[in-house]
Amino acid sequence: MSKALDDPRDASLETKYCVPGTWYSENFDGIGTSGMFLSGLIMVTRNRYIAWPSVLFGISSAINVHPLRAKDGGGGAGTLSNLLLCFGALIAAYLPMLMISNVSNATTAPLPTP
Repeated sequence: MSKALDDPRDASLETKYCVPGTWYSENFDGIGTSGMFLSGLIMVTRNRYIAWPSVLFGISSAINVHPLRAKDGGGGAGTLSNLLLCFGALIAAYLPMLMISNVSNATTAPLPTP
């Protein structure tokens, strides 16, 4: 009798497939993706002016994470890496201003004329 209840081929034991209630849908974070794209663009072009919107997108993505609406926990680690990438791009954009000195404007002694 217990064998009949455990038989996977028994049609009376079938249940309808349904997604668990905690899975909303595949979570697409457009703001986080935009922040990561801008961070990559900053690393390539060294444009300081788009570093600030990238940081704002990263902070917004970190604040608006919904761990129960997505499969696999909602990407808490992905949000942290996105935020670190945005801040890293901000630092990479402003770091050359602090490290590179403008040597061409330095006063030098004139060359002696023969």
